[in-house]
Amino acid sequence: MSVPALGPQGKDPLYSVRVSPQMANRVVDSARSILNKFIPDIYIYTDHMKGVNSGKSPGFGLSLVAETTNGTFLSAELASNPQGQGAAVLPEDLGRNCAKLLLEEIYRGGCVDSTNQSLALLLMTLGQQDVSKVLLGPLSPYTIEFLRHLKSFFQIMFKIETKPCGEELKGGDKVLMTCVGIGFSNLSKTLK
Repeated sequence: MSVPALGPQGKDPLYSVRVSPQMANRVVDSARSILNKFIPDIYIYTDHMKGVNSGKSPGFGLSLVAETTNGTFLSAELASNPQGQGAAVLPEDLGRNCAKLLLEEIYRGGCVDSTNQSLALLLMTLGQQDVSKVLLGPLSPYTIEFLRHLKSFFQIMFKIETKPCGEELKGGDKVLMTCVGIGFSNLSKTLK
């Protein structure tokens, strides 16, 4: 069991662009109100841009990362809606929701967070013609659809073993994904 700690090297960024710098403080306070219940030393750095270098769209966002004792990074990210697209997002809601998403990723566990499950499976598919394995948390709907695409494009099937959470594995049920890579190589690469 690996124990999560928030903020690798203490760098969880919160960014705000063309809004009041107070918005960033409101997001940080709301995220900390959730996360401080679990671990007291959380570092969330703010980056506020203004003027010509900040672009033309106002908004703010938060990216939280937890690093486990064995080096696994689990992350969650949220951003405000662009002006005129969807309902306005309050800074307090964004901070709380992002913190809850990170806690959900920690609960799900695995070696890869749910956002990057499909990337890990693609790299396994394109890898050497050898057995590759990865332990994931519960598969996201996107990952399930991605597995269907891998089957239709590369004719590759994954062996899927469920590992119920027990004494050794905390949080949600885990899935061990195993496949043999296709040995893809770059055809446009020149050989010397």
